[in-house]
Amino acid sequence: MLLPRPLSLVLDKLPVALVQRVVNQAFRRALQQHPDLFDRLGKEAGKRFCFVPTDLDLVFLVHPANGFIHTVRKASAPRADATISGPILTLLALLEGRIDGDAVFFSRSLSVTGDMEAMLALRNALDDCSFDLPSDLAAMAGPLAGPFRQLAEHIRHRALKGLA
Repeated sequence: MLLPRPLSLVLDKLPVALVQRVVNQAFRRALQQHPDLFDRLGKEAGKRFCFVPTDLDLVFLVHPANGFIHTVRKASAPRADATISGPILTLLALLEGRIDGDAVFFSRSLSVTGDMEAMLALRNALDDCSFDLPSDLAAMAGPLAGPFRQLAEHIRHRALKGLA
């Protein structure tokens, strides 16, 4: 399932610095809530992983060993050791472990290139984390945490119906 076009247009028009700020907060929160996230990567933690949403003009580069995530436009995409491309909602569903990565890969909804051993190690690490993005990120909404979580759960539910 793709993001609704009006939403992707809005996200693509946001300044990268603003997107980076939100992504940094979400990434730090994820590392706080799942401190062992990258433990299973071993030597693969030194690799650079690129996540490319096909329905957005953004790229997210994660370097586990340094604990950072960098957001850029696709035209400025940096070199990575392993890259996974697909619709943003599919990538988020994979992060949460709510869909079968093999099934979406073989259905050609995802593209994986580069160091497959590193990507497999990352997949195994994510499988052990039990992400629940609406709950994990709701606290970032402050006093609107409850409505934010409910809206995010609704969006996830609709997205997963489209991915089934």
